[in-house]
Amino acid sequence: LVSWGAAGALVFGGVVPYIPQYRDIRRAQNADGFSTYVCLVLLVANILRILFWFGRHFESPLLWQSIVMILTMLLMLKLCTELRVVNELHVRHRSFADFDPHHFWHWSSFSDYVQCVLAFTGVAGYITYLCIDSALFVETLGFLAVLTEAMLGVPQLYRNHRHRSTEGMSVKMVLMWTSGDTFKTAYFLLNSAPLQFSVCGLLQVLVDLAILGQAYAFARRMPAPHVAHPASAKAL
Repeated sequence: LVSWGAAGALVFGGVVPYIPQYRDIRRAQNADGFSTYVCLVLLVANILRILFWFGRHFESPLLWQSIVMILTMLLMLKLCTELRVVNELHVRHRSFADFDPHHFWHWSSFSDYVQCVLAFTGVAGYITYLCIDSALFVETLGFLAVLTEAMLGVPQLYRNHRHRSTEGMSVKMVLMWTSGDTFKTAYFLLNSAPLQFSVCGLLQVLVDLAILGQAYAFARRMPAPHVAHPASAKAL
């Protein structure tokens, strides 16, 4: 029962942090506080992890986790894209088919993101099919998958640093990232997962802690609301 519970937590636990962020975005009808590059990082990482499984079978819960995470990130992208289009009036339509690097991952339709994901999956899958017998390629693919996932929080970290604020970012989401990544890394270590998983899991926890540090530091810098002095109020 413990083993099944741990496996279930691993499969669906990665989705839980995005529930409060999804609700915050829907409530505010604004997605500016959430970096959609987080979705890009997770989509690439989990597609590569699935391809890695074909070369080196790892535990099934990790495979199912990747499938569930891909679906979740597509849902997040759909919501963020719809709200951005509504809020950005009189903006020129941008499409994946334009192949404009300046507007990469800033398209006007959710279908453009789906096309990009399918194109990447097709190219990466074809290369994997050709090189599947190479142990060096397979191990490199696994390393790239977990290293990309370890960089999950970097877009959010950079956005917070650039704006000098964490407004619009769900702190609950980051707290859940941290607890989930800690659990996941412990799971890797206890179940003798490939070394790449454990090393990059530790790196991911460090990035999560850095984002929490930003939230604390920027919250302290916010000016306290001005309250009139009782004597001054009486004089007025």
